[in-house]
Amino acid sequence: MSEQQIREELTKYARKAVTQGLVVGPGGNISARSGNTILLSPSGFALEELEPDEWIAIDMETGETQAGASRPSSEVLMHLFSYRANPDIQAIVHTHPAYTIALSLVFEHLPHLFPDQSALVGDIGFVPYLLPTTKLLADAVAAKVTEHAALILVNHGLVTTGKNLREAYYRTQVVEESAKVYMIAKAAGEPKILTDAEYKEIQSLESEAYRVQLLQQLKS
Repeated sequence: MSEQQIREELTKYARKAVTQGLVVGPGGNISARSGNTILLSPSGFALEELEPDEWIAIDMETGETQAGASRPSSEVLMHLFSYRANPDIQAIVHTHPAYTIALSLVFEHLPHLFPDQSALVGDIGFVPYLLPTTKLLADAVAAKVTEHAALILVNHGLVTTGKNLREAYYRTQVVEESAKVYMIAKAAGEPKILTDAEYKEIQSLESEAYRVQLLQQLKS
């Protein structure tokens, strides 16, 4: 995919995030890799306002931007450190979904509730509250992106990664839906969650066809 195509994809998913209520105002930030360059949302812009040529190009090794470019998102370190920590990551979506944030205020774990969650997201990591935009937060996220494709930032939001923007964004949707389901179920009683055996079965060779089929839908 060319850099221009990635810019257009970023613009599309930025607008979807706003339309679907995953961010409000200038909150949230999205990025994707193009070779050794990261394309990241600029600081101070609402995501729905961005056009393809407004995403900030950042050298992944040096962290430098092109002369005259707008300031990148204040969470630039979180994106840079995560890409450096896990070379498989090609896209990062950071949003502030209401149910996910609400869940982080009262629970320290989001269990496996349904097959899509287990197959496409896996175990969801939690990062304790750290001041946003800081190196402390960036280090904490980068330390966990090799083990988790989704990280709930306590009192803050959600970070998902993927091999492409579609996969990262789909994971955002699935985590928010999982948080919503869990919160509703908890209000009514004690939820019946998937057991470790059921989760492992979904991840096992016997269920590989199911998982591959879902992942292929993300790539099409």
